[in-house]
Amino acid sequence: MSLNEALDLAAQKKLDLVNIAPKAKPPVCKILDYGKYKYELQKKEKEAKKKQKTMQVKEIRLSTFIESHDVEVKAKNAAKFLKAGDKVKVSLRFRGRERDYTSKGMDVMNQFAEAIAEVGEVEKKPNFEGRSLIMVLAPKTDKK
Repeated sequence: MSLNEALDLAAQKKLDLVNIAPKAKPPVCKILDYGKYKYELQKKEKEAKKKQKTMQVKEIRLSTFIESHDVEVKAKNAAKFLKAGDKVKVSLRFRGRERDYTSKGMDVMNQFAEAIAEVGEVEKKPNFEGRSLIMVLAPKTDKK
């Protein structure tokens, strides 16, 4: 159908001619109420937003001279967060003279990363931000 015929038909029905698929050969158009069409599109968008999950960043704090059992407990909490689909930010704060034991802090971070290896992977390696050592863990993605 030609464009003029389609426009005349739409005018007779007191509706709009809406181009649904402009890149198709030939372009696909429909005769419908444009206001109602836009409303339905907005409704679909809103419904899609409701269903999508937002990812949160949970934080776990460690200390330089933390015991191995405490690391395991915090790793279990982090595993819970990662299984729920959230990211985990692990921070280790150096206070006073602890700043001289940065290698000990790195060891604690590596121990934590090993404990969490089953459910998460290191997204951002440990690095310093001020007095803190920061590492970001993300849920493990299965690459098959």
